[in-house]
Amino acid sequence: MSIRIVNPGAMTTVQDEGRFGYMDSGISESGAMDKYSYRKANYLVGNKKDEAALEITLMGPELIFLSDNVFGYMGAEMEATLDGEDVLRGRTYLAREGQTLKFGFAKNGIRAYLAFAGGVDVPVVLGSRSTNIKCSIGGFEGRKLQAGDVLEIGPSRYLNHGVNRLLKRRAEQKIYQSEIQVRVILGPQDDYFTENGLLDFLNGSYKVSTDIDRMGIRLEGKTIEAKAPTDIVSDGITFGSIQITSSGMPIILMADHQTTGGYAKIATVVSEDLQYLAQARPGDVIRFQKVDITDVQKWNYFDFLTSIYESNPGLEMIYYPEAVHAR
Repeated sequence: MSIRIVNPGAMTTVQDEGRFGYMDSGISESGAMDKYSYRKANYLVGNKKDEAALEITLMGPELIFLSDNVFGYMGAEMEATLDGEDVLRGRTYLAREGQTLKFGFAKNGIRAYLAFAGGVDVPVVLGSRSTNIKCSIGGFEGRKLQAGDVLEIGPSRYLNHGVNRLLKRRAEQKIYQSEIQVRVILGPQDDYFTENGLLDFLNGSYKVSTDIDRMGIRLEGKTIEAKAPTDIVSDGITFGSIQITSSGMPIILMADHQTTGGYAKIATVVSEDLQYLAQARPGDVIRFQKVDITDVQKWNYFDFLTSIYESNPGLEMIYYPEAVHAR
């Protein structure tokens, strides 16, 4: 099974959960920027949550199915059509050989995730199929897709038996807001900043600049006051680190972040909230809410139990009352 790319759109790459364990060699994790939408897209087509899918940015691709397959997409709304018929987010569709799937510009959000039953079958490089363009590894030849590329699709246990069950699947469609509040844990270098600087960071708002990509999101707003220059001896960076540059402006590091950096990091975004930043557009407003790491751990535990309960409604629900109260 395969598909052929007719028009790749603005930026379409193959991504999965990410590549882990190689930051000491200068290779970041990459993977889907919005993991919630990516996983939901895989759910729609009956894949495991870590199967490779297409991450589509700003303007979508046009592709032809070279064999029958089931597909679905999540994330940004992109006015998709299959042979001219509307294709909605959060639903599953059967495409026949020769049919054309076409995406337009993103209307709400900026990144969509297109999954196929069986997953995009590209070579596994260092434990992942994700594209790392900076290192030219993973995905399809280590690069974004181009016109004429043919992608193989892996086998799916649903395509011979169970297609009708797949076509009944639905996933909640999110409406992305232009004002985004994300939770952060202060540090590890929050002591580099004055009390007023920290207050401005937590109580103010910042506008998303036009300088955004898979590496980071540069923000504009009130200068964050530091006690001294924010240059530090380079140390490790993670997905969600917030650096304050010498200009006093924040940069949120995203999936293709560099592995080390020489600016003080005032805070780190809670991983569950990175999905909202991944959908941020230039001009959107970002606000930061300070939380404690123990509260985040309780929320994660509560979410874990909730997912088990929803899958097994006959079970008795057990939870931390503190976690519910904290929410």
